[in-house]
Amino acid sequence: MRHDNETGMSPIVKTVIRWLKGLILLFGIYIILYGHVAPGGGFGGGVVIASAFILMTLAYGEHYTLEFASRDAALTLACIGLLIFVGLAWAGTWAGSGVFFDNLTAGSGGHKAHLFLTALEIGSGLFVSGALFLGFSILMGHYDPDQDEDREAEDQA
Repeated sequence: MRHDNETGMSPIVKTVIRWLKGLILLFGIYIILYGHVAPGGGFGGGVVIASAFILMTLAYGEHYTLEFASRDAALTLACIGLLIFVGLAWAGTWAGSGVFFDNLTAGSGGHKAHLFLTALEIGSGLFVSGALFLGFSILMGHYDPDQDEDREAEDQA
């Protein structure tokens, strides 16, 4: 990993973000995993995880953050999360109840209900974190070296 002193913010901000980025990501994962029994859940945890990557981008610059999370990775996370969430939502319809987003484990309690709700929270957390970072990345106009190489090849042809 490259730490350019020329890009990003001051060394103080970079040091604080370097110390806090792991804790912020861990807190976001905690919120997602315990969202079915506490306030927050997938949306809140996804926002916290996306904010860690946004803070890294603001502190160190785009090249540093793109080593961890590219647009493609953010899009992949968002798509996987959406597929998990919608798949579980349709599961109630496929199971024979005919109700979209029917909680298949309602009334059963125990581990089945926790697993179902945790899977929903994980799906929504992946979607929110990927979509927020992708939106931030697009709005910031992040540099994508593959696109620039493709444009240069098209210009030369």
